Amino acid sequence: MEAKNYLVLAYYYYTLIEQPDEFTAQHLKYCKEIGLRGRIYIANEGINGTVSGPKEICERYMNNLKSDPRFAGVEFKIDDHDGHAFNRMHVRTKTEIVHSGLRDPKVIDPTKETGKHLRGDEFLALKDSEDVVIVDVRSNYETRLGRFKNSVTLDIENFREFPEKIAELEQYKNKTIVTCCTGGIKCEKASALLIREGFKDVYQLHNGIIGYAKDTGGKDFDGVLYVFDGRVAVPINEVNPTAIATCSKCGTPTTRSLNCANVDCNEQFNMCEPCSEEMEGACSIECKVAPGKREYNGTGYYTRPALD
Repeated sequence: MEAKNYLVLAYYYYTLIEQPDEFTAQHLKYCKEIGLRGRIYIANEGINGTVSGPKEICERYMNNLKSDPRFAGVEFKIDDHDGHAFNRMHVRTKTEIVHSGLRDPKVIDPTKETGKHLRGDEFLALKDSEDVVIVDVRSNYETRLGRFKNSVTLDIENFREFPEKIAELEQYKNKTIVTCCTGGIKCEKASALLIREGFKDVYQLHNGIIGYAKDTGGKDFDGVLYVFDGRVAVPINEVNPTAIATCSKCGTPTTRSLNCANVDCNEQFNMCEPCSEEMEGACSIECKVAPGKREYNGTGYYTRPALD
C-alpha cells in the first residue's frame, strides 16, 4: 500500500485569548507561510481547528502551537491522508469556537466545569451499563450517517439548538449521562449545560468519536463518521462495522453523504454512488434540472478551487 505523506489534524482548546483579532491575523500569516490548509476558529474562549498538510509541516505546526503557554495542553487527533483535505487556509475570529449561543463565561465555562472525561477504553467498559445513557450532541445529518448503538440522538440541524432539547433529556436526569460528538469540543459545553440544569452524573467522551476509534477500534459505532472537510465521511469501526444510512433514492444502505449539487438547495442527504451518478449529485429531479446546479464532482463536497 502506498504510504500516505499527509496528515489531517483536528484539535480544540479552551483558553483565554485576550486579543483574538490580533492573534487571528498572526496565525493566518503563519499557517500560510508554512503551507497548511484548513479552517481555524479563534475566540476569546480558545481555538478550534482542522488542518491538513505534509507530515513534516504538520509536525512543525503542532510543536509551534504547543510552545505557546496558552495552548500547552492541546491534544491533536491525527489521521493519515493522501493529500490536502482542504483547498484553502482560513483563520477567522468568532464569538465562540463552536457556535452554541452559550457565550457567557459566568454561566458556562469549560475551563472551570464540564462533564468528567472518559477515555475510549473507559467509555467502552461503561457504555452498555443499565444506568448509562449515551447522548449524541451532533446534528441530525451527522447521526443519520453514523452513531453508537443505543445512543440518544437529537433532531437538531446545528449545535446552537442543543439548549432547546434539554427538556427531552429530563427523563434521564437520574441516569449516568455520557455525551459524545466528533472530536470532543461540543461535549465541553453540552456537558457543562447539563450539569447546570441539574443532571448529577455527567461524563463526556474524551477526544470524541475520533479518539474513541483510535483507542478501541471503534467497536459498536454503527455507520461512518461525518467530518467537515473534503473526506466527508471516514470509517470508524474496525471491529463490527455496518452501514446505517439509506440511499434517499433506492433505499440501499450507504456510507455516503452529499450536499445537493443545486446551489440554491444545498440540502445534506444520503445517496449511494450509482444513484448519485444518475442524479448528477442532486437530491431530486427538480434540483437536477435547476439552473443553479453545480457540476457533480463525485463527492458532493463543494468548495472553491485552490489558488495554487
